[in-house]
Amino acid sequence: MTLSRVLEALLFSAQKPLTTRELLAAIKGGGGEDALAPNEFTKANEAEIAAALEGLKIEFIAEGRAFQLVEKADGWQLASDPAYAPWVRHLFPPAKPARMTPPSLETLAIIAYRQPITRADIEAVRGVAVDGVLQSLMERGLVKIGGRAEVPGRPLLYETTQFFLDHFALRNLDELPNADELRRRYLPTAPVPAVQLPAAADSGELDSNVLDLADAMPAGEEPPPASSP
Repeated sequence: MTLSRVLEALLFSAQKPLTTRELLAAIKGGGGEDALAPNEFTKANEAEIAAALEGLKIEFIAEGRAFQLVEKADGWQLASDPAYAPWVRHLFPPAKPARMTPPSLETLAIIAYRQPITRADIEAVRGVAVDGVLQSLMERGLVKIGGRAEVPGRPLLYETTQFFLDHFALRNLDELPNADELRRRYLPTAPVPAVQLPAAADSGELDSNVLDLADAMPAGEEPPPASSP
Protein backbone atom coordinates (compact mmCIF):
# COMPACT_ATOMS: atom_id res chain seq x y z
CA MET A 1 0.00 0.00 0.00
CA THR A 2 1.33 3.42 -0.97
CA LEU A 3 0.41 6.97 -0.06
CA SER A 4 -0.72 7.59 -3.65
CA ARG A 5 -3.17 4.68 -3.56
CA VAL A 6 -4.62 5.85 -0.24
CA LEU A 7 -5.11 9.34 -1.70
CA GLU A 8 -6.75 7.84 -4.76
CA ALA A 9 -9.21 5.95 -2.57
CA LEU A 10 -10.04 9.06 -0.55
CA LEU A 11 -10.59 11.20 -3.62
CA PHE A 12 -12.68 8.49 -5.28
CA SER A 13 -14.94 8.26 -2.22
CA ALA A 14 -15.28 12.00 -1.55
CA GLN A 15 -18.42 13.87 -2.56
CA LYS A 16 -16.61 17.20 -2.75
CA PRO A 17 -13.11 18.59 -3.42
CA LEU A 18 -10.63 17.91 -0.62
CA THR A 19 -7.76 20.18 0.42
CA THR A 20 -4.32 18.81 1.25
CA ARG A 21 -5.07 19.54 4.90
CA GLU A 22 -8.30 17.52 4.80
CA LEU A 23 -6.55 14.66 3.03
CA LEU A 24 -3.76 14.70 5.60
CA ALA A 25 -6.26 14.60 8.48
CA ALA A 26 -8.07 11.64 6.87
CA ILE A 27 -4.80 9.78 6.31
CA LYS A 28 -3.57 10.31 9.87
CA GLY A 29 -6.99 9.34 11.19
CA GLY A 30 -6.83 5.94 9.48
CA GLY A 31 -5.89 2.86 11.44
CA GLY A 32 -6.64 2.55 15.14
CA GLU A 33 -7.75 -0.37 17.25
CA ASP A 34 -10.25 -1.68 14.70
CA ALA A 35 -7.85 -1.51 11.75
CA LEU A 36 -6.45 -4.70 10.23
CA ALA A 37 -2.97 -3.17 10.07
CA PRO A 38 -1.23 -0.24 11.80
CA ASN A 39 -1.33 3.15 10.12
CA GLU A 40 1.99 3.55 8.33
CA PHE A 41 1.30 7.13 7.27
CA THR A 42 1.03 8.84 10.67
CA LYS A 43 4.20 10.84 9.97
CA ALA A 44 3.03 12.15 6.60
CA ASN A 45 2.96 15.92 6.08
CA GLU A 46 1.25 18.34 3.68
CA ALA A 47 4.31 18.59 1.43
CA GLU A 48 4.28 14.82 0.91
CA ILE A 49 0.55 14.91 0.22
CA ALA A 50 1.00 17.69 -2.35
CA ALA A 51 3.82 15.79 -4.08
CA ALA A 52 1.78 12.58 -4.18
CA LEU A 53 -1.20 14.45 -5.66
CA GLU A 54 0.96 15.89 -8.43
CA GLY A 55 2.30 12.40 -9.08
CA LEU A 56 -1.23 11.02 -9.35
CA LYS A 57 -2.22 13.80 -11.72
CA ILE A 58 0.69 12.99 -14.04
CA GLU A 59 0.09 9.23 -13.72
CA PHE A 60 -3.55 9.48 -14.82
CA ILE A 61 -2.58 11.57 -17.85
CA ALA A 62 0.28 9.26 -18.84
CA GLU A 63 -1.94 6.16 -18.59
CA GLY A 64 -4.71 7.79 -20.65
CA ARG A 65 -7.32 7.23 -17.95
CA ALA A 66 -10.91 8.30 -18.54
CA PHE A 67 -10.72 10.53 -15.47
CA GLN A 68 -8.30 13.17 -14.24
CA LEU A 69 -7.23 14.79 -11.00
CA VAL A 70 -8.26 18.45 -10.97
CA GLU A 71 -7.18 21.15 -8.53
CA LYS A 72 -10.06 23.53 -7.87
CA ALA A 73 -10.32 26.62 -5.72
CA ASP A 74 -11.49 24.55 -2.75
CA GLY A 75 -9.34 21.46 -3.17
CA TRP A 76 -8.57 18.39 -5.30
CA GLN A 77 -11.20 16.25 -7.00
CA LEU A 78 -11.42 13.35 -9.44
CA ALA A 79 -13.40 14.24 -12.55
CA SER A 80 -14.15 12.53 -15.84
CA ASP A 81 -12.00 13.66 -18.77
CA PRO A 82 -13.83 16.31 -20.85
CA ALA A 83 -13.26 14.14 -23.93
CA TYR A 84 -15.92 11.76 -22.58
CA ALA A 85 -18.48 14.46 -21.87
CA PRO A 86 -20.79 13.49 -24.81
CA TRP A 87 -21.46 10.15 -23.06
CA VAL A 88 -21.21 11.16 -19.41
CA ARG A 89 -23.69 14.01 -19.70
CA HIS A 90 -26.44 11.52 -20.62
CA LEU A 91 -26.27 10.20 -17.08
CA PHE A 92 -27.13 13.63 -15.69
CA PRO A 93 -29.65 15.32 -17.99
CA PRO A 94 -30.01 18.81 -16.49
CA ALA A 95 -32.89 21.17 -16.89
CA LYS A 96 -31.86 23.60 -19.58
CA PRO A 97 -31.14 26.93 -17.87
CA ALA A 98 -31.98 30.27 -19.35
CA ARG A 99 -29.01 31.79 -21.10
CA MET A 100 -27.33 34.79 -19.56
CA THR A 101 -28.13 38.01 -21.35
CA PRO A 102 -25.38 40.37 -22.59
CA PRO A 103 -26.20 42.86 -19.77
CA SER A 104 -25.81 40.05 -17.20
CA LEU A 105 -22.49 38.96 -18.68
CA GLU A 106 -21.19 42.53 -18.82
CA THR A 107 -22.21 43.16 -15.20
CA LEU A 108 -20.64 39.90 -14.08
CA ALA A 109 -17.39 40.81 -15.87
CA ILE A 110 -17.26 44.23 -14.20
CA ILE A 111 -17.74 42.65 -10.77
CA ALA A 112 -15.21 39.88 -11.45
CA TYR A 113 -12.43 42.26 -12.47
CA ARG A 114 -13.17 45.17 -10.11
CA GLN A 115 -14.53 43.51 -6.97
CA PRO A 116 -15.50 44.44 -4.38
CA ILE A 117 -17.62 47.06 -6.12
CA THR A 118 -20.77 49.01 -5.32
CA ARG A 119 -23.94 48.99 -7.39
CA ALA A 120 -23.46 52.71 -8.10
CA ASP A 121 -19.98 52.10 -9.55
CA ILE A 122 -21.31 49.29 -11.74
CA GLU A 123 -24.03 51.62 -13.01
CA ALA A 124 -21.43 54.35 -13.63
CA VAL A 125 -19.67 51.96 -16.02
CA ARG A 126 -22.74 50.52 -17.73
CA GLY A 127 -24.77 53.72 -17.76
CA VAL A 128 -28.01 51.96 -16.77
CA ALA A 129 -29.64 50.63 -13.61
CA VAL A 130 -28.49 47.11 -12.70
CA ASP A 131 -30.82 46.17 -9.83
CA GLY A 132 -32.55 43.41 -11.76
CA VAL A 133 -29.32 42.11 -13.27
CA LEU A 134 -27.62 41.97 -9.86
CA GLN A 135 -30.57 40.08 -8.40
CA SER A 136 -30.41 37.56 -11.25
CA LEU A 137 -26.66 37.01 -10.76
CA MET A 138 -27.17 36.50 -7.05
CA GLU A 139 -29.98 33.99 -7.66
CA ARG A 140 -27.64 32.04 -9.93
CA GLY A 141 -25.08 31.96 -7.13
CA LEU A 142 -22.44 33.84 -9.15
CA VAL A 143 -22.44 37.05 -7.09
CA LYS A 144 -22.85 37.78 -3.40
CA ILE A 145 -22.80 40.73 -0.99
CA GLY A 146 -19.30 41.06 0.45
CA GLY A 147 -19.74 43.91 2.92
CA ARG A 148 -20.23 47.67 2.89
CA ALA A 149 -18.07 50.43 1.43
CA GLU A 150 -16.43 52.95 3.77
CA VAL A 151 -18.10 55.96 2.12
CA PRO A 152 -21.14 58.05 3.10
CA GLY A 153 -24.25 55.90 3.06
CA ARG A 154 -22.23 52.66 3.46
CA PRO A 155 -23.46 51.10 0.17
CA LEU A 156 -23.29 47.34 -0.29
CA LEU A 157 -20.26 45.81 -1.97
CA TYR A 158 -20.67 43.00 -4.49
CA GLU A 159 -18.17 40.24 -5.30
CA THR A 160 -18.08 36.88 -7.04
CA THR A 161 -18.67 33.59 -5.22
CA GLN A 162 -16.94 30.25 -4.84
CA PHE A 163 -19.46 28.89 -7.36
CA PHE A 164 -18.22 31.46 -9.88
CA LEU A 165 -14.68 30.06 -9.56
CA ASP A 166 -15.92 26.46 -9.78
CA HIS A 167 -18.10 27.12 -12.82
CA PHE A 168 -15.32 28.79 -14.80
CA ALA A 169 -12.70 26.28 -13.55
CA LEU A 170 -10.59 28.94 -11.83
CA ARG A 171 -8.49 28.34 -8.72
CA ASN A 172 -8.45 32.06 -7.92
CA LEU A 173 -9.26 35.42 -9.48
CA ASP A 174 -5.70 35.88 -10.73
CA GLU A 175 -6.46 33.19 -13.33
CA LEU A 176 -9.03 35.42 -15.04
CA PRO A 177 -7.92 36.15 -18.63
CA ASN A 178 -5.89 39.37 -18.97
CA ALA A 179 -6.53 40.10 -15.29
CA ASP A 180 -3.69 42.58 -14.74
CA GLU A 181 -4.35 44.54 -17.92
CA LEU A 182 -8.10 44.84 -17.48
CA ARG A 183 -7.86 45.76 -13.80
CA ARG A 184 -5.70 48.74 -14.81
CA ARG A 185 -8.14 49.88 -17.52
CA TYR A 186 -9.81 53.17 -16.64
CA LEU A 187 -13.47 52.87 -15.71
CA PRO A 188 -15.60 55.66 -14.22
CA THR A 189 -16.91 55.47 -10.68
CA ALA A 190 -19.96 56.94 -9.02
CA PRO A 191 -19.46 60.46 -7.62
CA VAL A 192 -18.73 60.67 -3.91
CA PRO A 193 -20.31 63.57 -1.98
CA ALA A 194 -17.96 66.54 -1.40
CA VAL A 195 -15.32 65.06 -3.68
CA GLN A 196 -14.62 66.54 -7.10
CA LEU A 197 -14.05 63.75 -9.58
CA PRO A 198 -12.67 64.02 -13.12
CA ALA A 199 -15.17 64.00 -15.96
CA ALA A 200 -16.20 60.56 -17.21
CA ALA A 201 -14.87 59.28 -20.50
CA ASP A 202 -17.04 59.50 -23.59
CA SER A 203 -19.64 56.76 -24.13
CA GLY A 204 -17.72 55.13 -26.96
CA GLU A 205 -14.73 54.50 -24.71
CA LEU A 206 -16.97 53.20 -21.93
CA ASP A 207 -18.68 50.75 -24.25
CA SER A 208 -15.29 49.49 -25.41
CA ASN A 209 -14.06 49.05 -21.83
CA VAL A 210 -17.14 47.10 -20.81
CA LEU A 211 -16.93 44.82 -23.86
CA ASP A 212 -13.24 44.20 -23.19
CA LEU A 213 -14.12 43.00 -19.70
CA ALA A 214 -17.01 40.83 -20.89
CA ASP A 215 -15.02 39.32 -23.77
CA ALA A 216 -12.26 38.31 -21.37
CA MET A 217 -14.58 36.19 -19.22
CA PRO A 218 -13.67 32.49 -19.39
CA ALA A 219 -15.77 30.42 -21.73
CA GLY A 220 -18.17 27.92 -20.21
CA GLU A 221 -21.66 26.53 -20.30
CA GLU A 222 -24.46 28.50 -18.76
CA PRO A 223 -24.47 28.08 -14.96
CA PRO A 224 -27.60 26.57 -13.43
CA PRO A 225 -29.61 28.58 -10.92
CA ALA A 226 -28.21 28.25 -7.41
CA SER A 227 -30.22 26.45 -4.77
CA SER A 228 -29.99 29.53 -2.60
CA PRO A 229 -28.65 33.07 -3.08
